Amino acid sequence: MHFCGALLVLLLLAVAPPLAAASDPFPFGATLMLDAAPMRGSKRVPMLEIAEDGATSIDLWCASARGEAVVGDNSITIVLQDQRTSQCEPERQARDADLLTALLGVTNFQREGEVVELLGAAPLRFRLMTN
Repeated sequence: MHFCGALLVLLLLAVAPPLAAASDPFPFGATLMLDAAPMRGSKRVPMLEIAEDGATSIDLWCASARGEAVVGDNSITIVLQDQRTSQCEPERQARDADLLTALLGVTNFQREGEVVELLGAAPLRFRLMTN
C-alpha cells in the first residue's frame, strides 16, 4: 500500500503545473527600449527609464513625458506628471497617445533577463539597452 501512495504522489507531481520561477528584479536606472521597429521615416523607438526613487522618464514616438512609478515585487503603477509635445505628423501623435495610455494602464511586470514585460490591458514588451 505504501508503494501505491508514493506512486500516486509521483504521478501528481508529474502532471501538476510547475511552480512559477521567480522573475528577475526590476532594472531600476536602466534604459528600456520598446520592442518595436522604428516608424517609417525615423530611427526613434520609445524608451522608458525608472529610477529607484520612482522618477520616470518616457520618450514616446514623438513627444516625451515625466512621471512617477511605484514598483513592487512584480507590480508597477505609472502616473504621468507632465508631457512635452512636439510637432509631429498625426500618425506619430496617435501612436504616442496609444502608448501613453498603455503605460498608464500597466499593473504588473515580469522580467526574464534582458526582456521586461509591462502587463495591463495592452501588454508592452521592452528590452534593456546593453550597449
